[in-house]
Amino acid sequence: MFYFTKVLIMSDRLDEKALEYHESGKPGKTEVIPTKPFNSPEALSLAYSPGVAAPAAAISKDRWQAYRYTNKGNLVAIVSNGSALLGMGNAGALSAKPVMEGKSMLFKIYSDIDAFDIELAEEDPDKFISTVQGIAPTFGAISLEDIKAPECFYIEERLRKLLDIPVMHDDQHGTAVIIAAALTNAAEVAGKELKSLEIVINGAGAAAIATARMLTSIGIKRENITMVDSKGVINIARNGLSPQKELFAIKDTGINTLAQAVDGKDAFIGLSVGNLFTKDMALSMSRNPIIFALANPTPEIDYNLAKEVRPDAIVATGRTDTPNQINNAIAFPYLFRGALDTLATDINTAMQQAAVKAIASLAHEPVPDEIKKSYGTDLNFGPQYIVPKIGDCRLLFSVAKAVATAAMESGIARRKIASWSEYEEALLCRVEQETHFRHHQHSNSKKQLHKKYNTGMNKLNPL
Repeated sequence: MFYFTKVLIMSDRLDEKALEYHESGKPGKTEVIPTKPFNSPEALSLAYSPGVAAPAAAISKDRWQAYRYTNKGNLVAIVSNGSALLGMGNAGALSAKPVMEGKSMLFKIYSDIDAFDIELAEEDPDKFISTVQGIAPTFGAISLEDIKAPECFYIEERLRKLLDIPVMHDDQHGTAVIIAAALTNAAEVAGKELKSLEIVINGAGAAAIATARMLTSIGIKRENITMVDSKGVINIARNGLSPQKELFAIKDTGINTLAQAVDGKDAFIGLSVGNLFTKDMALSMSRNPIIFALANPTPEIDYNLAKEVRPDAIVATGRTDTPNQINNAIAFPYLFRGALDTLATDINTAMQQAAVKAIASLAHEPVPDEIKKSYGTDLNFGPQYIVPKIGDCRLLFSVAKAVATAAMESGIARRKIASWSEYEEALLCRVEQETHFRHHQHSNSKKQLHKKYNTGMNKLNPL
């Protein structure tokens, strides 16, 4: 997973500052707060006993009333067993907690989605699936995170079949969406046709497989994708390939190493480990090469080194301190926002493709001054700016709306947006709520704003 960290802590004292950040005040990064009045006996009687019996009875008669009377429709479970944690490998469920808390925070600040982090000490895929299935009634969607391959493919596939709410493994699909958007724009900047790109993907885990699938879904030929894992080029002559790798096995042409694979190619997408993409490899690529070195925290090749060796290259990393940060936080909050707002049963390929187009398109638009002030860099579409910055509030409008539209058009929405103008106003209020009323400042203004953006079931017509 590409995880967002502020530039101010990108230093030799990163660990010390990060520990201090997580420990200060209340330990951790999230808390639970009430959304209704609670400071009178009457309010408490409505919130719990005896008043709570009324919504409980309504839900028992019609399960969809849960979306009207509870937080289910805006609540996501972030579930992990810590078996593929950042660059740490199988660090275990408890070690995953600060990462999942961070993901929960990003959901809230970027799309106003409430999220609970749930760390399961369970590596048996079927038991993991059974546990998530058991807790699913609580939530409007499930975000799977940091689960190792190939188990992650099986877990997601089974849960998507078993549950009637969206289930998405963000390491796969969130990553794939932002890479596809970045590649779309990089090809334009490089003066190359997207569908004709010859691409090397280094790494064959969850993110790499999902990225390859997404790229083929937007028109790139499967035979133009060469995938390389720790054993070399994945080709049909190799034995013991997983079903996922078999999908992208190429003909045995005698090309076996990464260096051989990238020679003359248009694009390199690194989803592997740091410092393995050399200067010679960069020099061997075609004109105006696209180099996405996305290993975190150390890219496959340093951004500045890549630009020094190939000044004509369009280079991106997963880091905040270089141009063109490719980070799944630019995608996942808005994928889930659009899915929740339409009561979608899934986050399907059509919705992901819509997100790709919306993200890619937004990078062409003039950037507001407040975003320029935050990042202090050249944010005009071109080699240094191919994707929007994390936290660009315009993403909520463009991507969530595109995803919601795709959900309805693809037939998996159970609720349609009755008025796009009201929906856009609701999204605006979500942005304002998080921008101006952070840190739980319980003011009258915030209470009024909450009423305004909390679009009720009666405002969204069932299909």
